[in-house]
Amino acid sequence: MKLFNIILSAITVIAAMLLCQQIISNSVINQQNKNDYAELNHVKYGLLSINEWKRQVTVILAAEINKLYLSRANEKVIRKHIETLLNTLIDQVDRKIRTENAETAGGRLSQSFIDLFVNLKEIKKGIPEYTDAVMHELTKTKTKRQVKAVLHKQLEKYSKLTFDFQDTPELTRILLRTDSADVETARVKLNDQIAFKHGMIVKEEILLILLAVLLFVVSGLSKQSLTPSRYASLVLILVVLLSAGVTTPTIDMEAKISQMSFMLLGNPVHFENQVLYFQSKSILDVFRIMIDHREIEMKLVGILLITFSIIFPLLKMASTLGFYFDIRHARKNPVIRFFVLYSGKWSMADVMVVAIFMAYIGFDGIIANQLGHLNSSSDELVLLTTNGTSLQPGYYLFLTYTLLALFLSELLTKKHHAEERRNPYVEIGPQTMQRLPARRERDAANLSITFAERQS
Repeated sequence: MKLFNIILSAITVIAAMLLCQQIISNSVINQQNKNDYAELNHVKYGLLSINEWKRQVTVILAAEINKLYLSRANEKVIRKHIETLLNTLIDQVDRKIRTENAETAGGRLSQSFIDLFVNLKEIKKGIPEYTDAVMHELTKTKTKRQVKAVLHKQLEKYSKLTFDFQDTPELTRILLRTDSADVETARVKLNDQIAFKHGMIVKEEILLILLAVLLFVVSGLSKQSLTPSRYASLVLILVVLLSAGVTTPTIDMEAKISQMSFMLLGNPVHFENQVLYFQSKSILDVFRIMIDHREIEMKLVGILLITFSIIFPLLKMASTLGFYFDIRHARKNPVIRFFVLYSGKWSMADVMVVAIFMAYIGFDGIIANQLGHLNSSSDELVLLTTNGTSLQPGYYLFLTYTLLALFLSELLTKKHHAEERRNPYVEIGPQTMQRLPARRERDAANLSITFAERQS
């Protein structure tokens, strides 16, 4: 039975380590995928990009040019404008000729003949006929093609003059990493990879938590004292949970405009998945950000964060091992006894869990409230926002570690105090249990000597 327990504990720990390695590896990859996907959909490349607006507006204007035609109503308006222009043009030509002829004697003579033989009013009477000729030319298919070609050329010219310099090395890097020819292909690939990896991580996380909880439940319900192999496996499981909990993302914060659309010249202008803000961070990521900050206060907060989330828990687990196995009389060491028996209220892991959860509630509420003011739905404009803030597998792994660590500490403390009450010489652990018979013989001998002395 003892050998079976050792084998079972070893298999459980090895399985947990393998799952931990897979969770960390997949989480790192998925975190990078999420950051790249958010970068591709960032609002600076879409809604706030001059180039994107130019692309959509140019397509709309080009389509309108292709649909260009003269209706009956338009013909009347154009005819009126042409007649006005012709009348103005005749007057301007007459004034220019008179001005030039007035400067010389020959010019004045020429002007006299013009006034004698040319009647300006008679010329203007022919404006309707001139207009008919112009309208006839405008309605020809060849003329329409020429007009559209000129308009397209001017549109292209103005489009080239309208641009925005954007620093796009990140986009280039993402396209190379995903082996994609364009941004849309990269988006599709990353979205599929994120969904696939997330499903794997959730399954591995659930399996790891079940293994850990099952091992602790079996150990807690057992009426026998913890064997060295079982106790070591419990501590190793906690180390695995802690490692996975602090290295994988605990919370994702995302605010985005999921859809924005309105009509321009009867054509839709559409933007979707415009990311306003995105962060996916683990406890170690937050520590790196704080420790790299210029402000000394932020560095101190980072040190406190890493102390109470990693260093303190590791010291406590190392102390419990030393206490259990009584390595170099560790049970008499006040530091070891503090970590094992009295550090429960000082272990900030549970506070970290609550702080992360409260941060999630706070960010979720703030983002939802702010985005709620942007939502709009009308005939002119449709604007829908999405709050993507969510707790990630790292939080649940760290939560599981915290609860099981408290359970193990309480289990060890209760058994220690129970053994002390039954027999002050008995201490849990394999080494002291082996010394128990010798201590009993020595105590019996001491009692015999004391009794003999009193009799004499």
